[in-house]
Amino acid sequence: MNPIYNLGIRLYTLGARIIACRNPKARKMLDGQAETIGRLCECLADDVHASSDGWIWIHAASLGEFEQGRPLIERLRRDRPDCHILLTFFSPSGYEVRKGYDKVDLVCYLPFDTPLRVSRFLDLVNPRMVVFVKYEFWGNYLEQLHARGIPVYLISSIFRERQPFFKWWGGVFRKMLTCFTHIYAQDERSRELLSGIGVDNVSVVGDTRLDRVTDIMKNATPIDALETFVGDGDEPVLIVGSSWEADEDVYMPWLRSHSGVRSVIAPHEFDAGRLERLLGRLGDGAMLLSRYEALCADAATGGSIGDVRHLVVDSFGKLSSLYRYGTVAYVGGGFGVGIHNINEAAVYGIPVVFGPNHSKFKEAADLISCKGAVSVNNTSELEKTLDAWLGDPVALKEAGDAAGEYISRNTGATDRIYTDLFTPRR
Repeated sequence: MNPIYNLGIRLYTLGARIIACRNPKARKMLDGQAETIGRLCECLADDVHASSDGWIWIHAASLGEFEQGRPLIERLRRDRPDCHILLTFFSPSGYEVRKGYDKVDLVCYLPFDTPLRVSRFLDLVNPRMVVFVKYEFWGNYLEQLHARGIPVYLISSIFRERQPFFKWWGGVFRKMLTCFTHIYAQDERSRELLSGIGVDNVSVVGDTRLDRVTDIMKNATPIDALETFVGDGDEPVLIVGSSWEADEDVYMPWLRSHSGVRSVIAPHEFDAGRLERLLGRLGDGAMLLSRYEALCADAATGGSIGDVRHLVVDSFGKLSSLYRYGTVAYVGGGFGVGIHNINEAAVYGIPVVFGPNHSKFKEAADLISCKGAVSVNNTSELEKTLDAWLGDPVALKEAGDAAGEYISRNTGATDRIYTDLFTPRR
């Protein structure tokens, strides 16, 4: 690989080691990478894996990318149960949550992209196929996979003009793209950009995340405590997903001024201090979901719940099922690094609101265009949007229907990719 690129990777590695002295997340990543080779050797020592005709290796940077790759993994596991699947992560936020994922044979960290680490990793794994999800472009991995004749695919990818591939100085990055056997893009604009730099092995198939949220919606089970909380549905319910404090600065004033609205808020982080601050901002009538669930269980034997107006979710894994109880949804992150998964809300046919930082997310532009979502810049705009929906049942239904229909008409990416990669051609 380009010497400047390799220097950059080594500096990045050094920086991670320095940061890890004080940053627990960076320390987890380094500790996890240090275990990767040993875990691979241990797994390959098993007779079942040792006799494999090669791994199918799927790599996701973090949890969001995993959710995009997950529909393909689960389709593969269902239809080809004997294949051996390796799942790698780069970020602890993905690995720590999914290290026990039971649809693959092994989950581990991806070692840093230096030539020697890459060679050792690939010598051990010797994959027969590799799938990278969305944004993963590691030069040495791609170069060595290409040199070894191992097919490598990029799925759910999306490209923008400001990315380095399309800059005059981006030759080293353009070279990475030539290593992919095929690229499965989310939209036509990505295909056009790639074609403009001579990359034509591209198919536009859509976003596999839409298949994932549809599967979740179809298989969601009722949450008894939420059934009790929403009652007969006379009062509107605001579901807030992946909330950051910057988001709370925007929606809290509206929520406090609308006493007839209930809310369920899932903060992005769950440490005790964060939960305590959030409960404090909500004031009287706010309660942790775990506590409310306990009270509901007590009520079944004669206990009292009390007047609870706002629930704060204090555990992972519930958010995607919570949106079914909402009248409207607010998805956080748009006043920070970028919005979180708005598809999880839209699939339930409810309108969605989010902050202004959404330019990297195709579904945000699409939902705004079809009037299933609105982006707001401040509390005043949020108030105008939510009051308009909640004050007009017809407008509320039209916006919710538009959101749900957008998801339903854009599913199917997983089937198209799976058929292309794993169905024998006649």
